[in-house]
Amino acid sequence: MNTAPPSVPPVAAPLHCEQCDCRNDLAFRFEFAFQPIVDVAARRIFAQEALVRGPDGEASGSVLSQVNDDNRYRFDQSCRVKAVKGAKRLGIDQRGEFVSINFLPNAVYEPERCIRTTLEAASAAAFPLERIIFEVTEVEKIVDRAHLANIIRAYRQFGFLTAIDDFGAGYSGLNLLAEYQPDLIKIDIELVRNIHLSRPKRAILAGILSVCRELDIRVIAEGIETVEERDCLRDYGITLMQGYLFSPATFRSLASIADSAYGG
Repeated sequence: MNTAPPSVPPVAAPLHCEQCDCRNDLAFRFEFAFQPIVDVAARRIFAQEALVRGPDGEASGSVLSQVNDDNRYRFDQSCRVKAVKGAKRLGIDQRGEFVSINFLPNAVYEPERCIRTTLEAASAAAFPLERIIFEVTEVEKIVDRAHLANIIRAYRQFGFLTAIDDFGAGYSGLNLLAEYQPDLIKIDIELVRNIHLSRPKRAILAGILSVCRELDIRVIAEGIETVEERDCLRDYGITLMQGYLFSPATFRSLASIADSAYGG
């Protein structure tokens, strides 16, 4: 995976997207916890995913249930700013790690213009753009796949990495890869769960890995809870992993993982 940032194109001005002019505060508060994505081969943290939590640590559902068509754009923009600021506060960039931020494709109107908030937050925090990964979940209903492909292309122009989350959970995963190729995909937790006990799951995984090798896409396995799952996935050549076996999401700075979690 090439992580060298290309030249950053200028952001057009003035902005004409009416949604981009919306500066009202959200009627609810939220915070971010960070869960590490580890490289078991290098035995280090590769990235930290920013995960939405309530102001007192409540589960993400308590926040996401308040997102609607009227505030979706403002929520998406606020998430980017909070995630970048939180990552900087925890020193994620200083350790050479990435921060992974989930975004709502249906909230992005004109990607080249709507990315301005992220660029401003990264600049203010001195957080390198090439250390930011934007994840889109496969299970979110995509209104316009061509629009999503345009978003991915625009993000790459600005130097960001892109990922498809929950790959295998929806019905259009391979079709999505045919239309655009992200830098990474994250294998859905349901495919990972007890994969060492399921021959069909392992066969599906092998097929996904073959496609990703052909398209030069790196694979992350998420939701790993047992050493058996970890070892099975590692036997298939997956080295990037995420899950409770390594660490839950945390509000504090996490510079390392217990050596025993990486296994032999």
